[in-house]
Amino acid sequence: MGKSCLTNLVAFYDGVTALVDKGRATDVIYLDLCKAFDTVPHDILASKLETHGFDGWTIQWIRNWLDGRTQRVGGEWIENSPEEKDLRVLVHEKLNMSRQCALAAHKANRILGCIKRSTTGRPKEVILPLYSTFMRLHLEYCIQLWGPQYEKDMELLERVQRRATKLIRGLEHLSYEDRLRQLGLFSLEKRKIQGGLIIAFQYLKGAYKKAGEGLFYKGM
Repeated sequence: MGKSCLTNLVAFYDGVTALVDKGRATDVIYLDLCKAFDTVPHDILASKLETHGFDGWTIQWIRNWLDGRTQRVGGEWIENSPEEKDLRVLVHEKLNMSRQCALAAHKANRILGCIKRSTTGRPKEVILPLYSTFMRLHLEYCIQLWGPQYEKDMELLERVQRRATKLIRGLEHLSYEDRLRQLGLFSLEKRKIQGGLIIAFQYLKGAYKKAGEGLFYKGM
């Protein structure tokens, strides 16, 4: 099984936190390689174009446009930034994840607003799939890395699911716990714990066992 965004983030920040724990100054430089290179390999693109009937002259013209490009940094200074997105996860210079929690909740709340404005009747059969598909991914993407460190951050995320379940017709007057029971859902906190245990197993015994050898003490 190949590496994922989560495994890459975990491996990288395991090294960063190890340096921080030793009291060593740690700087990270982020480069936007998409400006110089493409995410699609040029050979594969050319092969696909040929399959779809493009002639050799056109394919070569496209190749000439793509290959041989360069990128350079001008004479300006590279500015320090207290936070930066790394594979869509906002990381603060203090390794505090509160801003990432707020950002995830903000994105999910915006989607909830769109769902609220664009649906009528709000039956469970409509709202629940929309929530699971479009909202929860923002609340749980790589959460094993940035999972809330403070109760207030966990509550901020939980509040989004609380609002989403209250939107469903017929459940408005039930408590949050009763709504979850009716819908067959777990709280986000329980899902975070469950997801963390699954990932830990994959690092110790499963697909990511090799990558996990350096993450856990030998005594485990």
